[in-house]
Amino acid sequence: MREKLVIRGGKPLCGSVTVSGAKNAAVAILPATILCENECEIDNLPDIVDVHLLDSLLCSMGAKTSASKTTMTIDAGGVKEYVVNNDAVKMMRASYYLLGALLGRFGKAEVCLPGGCAIGLRPIDQHVKGMEALGASVKTEYGMLKAEAPCGLVGTDIYLDIVSVGATINIMLAAVKAKGRTTIVNAAKEPHVVDVANFLNCMGAKVKGAGTDIVRITGVEHLHGCTYSIIPDQIETGTLMIAAAATRGDLTIKNVIPTHMEALSAKLIEMGVTVEEGDDTLRVTCQKKPKHVNIKTLPYPGFPTDLQQPATVLLSTAEGASIIVENIFESRFKHINEIRRMGANVSIDGRVCVVEGVERLTGAPVRATDLRAGAALIVAGLMADGRTEITGIKYIDRGYDHIENKLKQLGADIHREKLEDIDEYDLM
Repeated sequence: MREKLVIRGGKPLCGSVTVSGAKNAAVAILPATILCENECEIDNLPDIVDVHLLDSLLCSMGAKTSASKTTMTIDAGGVKEYVVNNDAVKMMRASYYLLGALLGRFGKAEVCLPGGCAIGLRPIDQHVKGMEALGASVKTEYGMLKAEAPCGLVGTDIYLDIVSVGATINIMLAAVKAKGRTTIVNAAKEPHVVDVANFLNCMGAKVKGAGTDIVRITGVEHLHGCTYSIIPDQIETGTLMIAAAATRGDLTIKNVIPTHMEALSAKLIEMGVTVEEGDDTLRVTCQKKPKHVNIKTLPYPGFPTDLQQPATVLLSTAEGASIIVENIFESRFKHINEIRRMGANVSIDGRVCVVEGVERLTGAPVRATDLRAGAALIVAGLMADGRTEITGIKYIDRGYDHIENKLKQLGADIHREKLEDIDEYDLM
């Protein structure tokens, strides 16, 4: 059943909320269980569509899984098939991690080309470069990405031409059982890269340097089962922090790693928002209109591209003009047309947008075009006067764990309604 989110804005978010496990870590760690033929128990999993899709994919490949609340047990011993041609693969970008995991286990892999949000060109050339450097031949044929290493994978030095989270993780997955030592230079440093490395090490892998720009992997013959808890979601944390500031709220966010949020915290403080750090909590309070700031998205530890869209919405009612430069994805301003419908004054020139602060946003029918754009529209609805209806929420459900329930507990007026075709304003 298709649904829409309905929000009546103008209510400050107050109270406390607990962040779910990291989506970006979960969608890499679940495929990584293929590398082990014993049982793994993964805890702190978010209840999101992408996790359910991966669960279904693993089962279709022969794995046995069982799930309860935030925990999933996976026994990948029954996985015998290295070919994955499933509609679920086409629905999410992270399915490409199956390539590295299957190649690492079987020495061959055939995976349907991945899908996901349309936020710009996201080539997999660095993934292919890494697999080929390890000794695999890789080709695309009939919509399938096919890799094979008939002589086995052999460790080597791999320099990534651009910092790529996906390529860094995929190469790690392929390299943990390769012969010898692999070095990834110019590796991504994001928290979920570190989390995947920690999970692999928990299974008996030898990965060092994750979180720096040089990752070293010494291949092992076998990996064993383990129990592992996924880190808190950095992007959900940031979205809630921005929503608290946008609604002039007082919000304590629990189960967080404050050091992961330093780039956003610094920008919020620059806007005049109060951010107080605890050991595993963040308190965000805001009583007045934020000040304008300039933002440039960068690989971690820079300002996250995944928080650019919600931050743009927050700045739409700030004092003065803010300049936002999107350095990661060239098509990550699709939310702009939607918030213009709500009264925002934003202009775009290539990868740069200028946000002139207005007095207020007003509710309107809007449509999410990708995951983080959907989060941005939720923030816009929460801070706007009147009623906002958001369609396209299938994208939001891919990455946020029952976000409307969490917001409702904080005082937001938000609920789901069944979507009739006539509600799709873009089809009118």
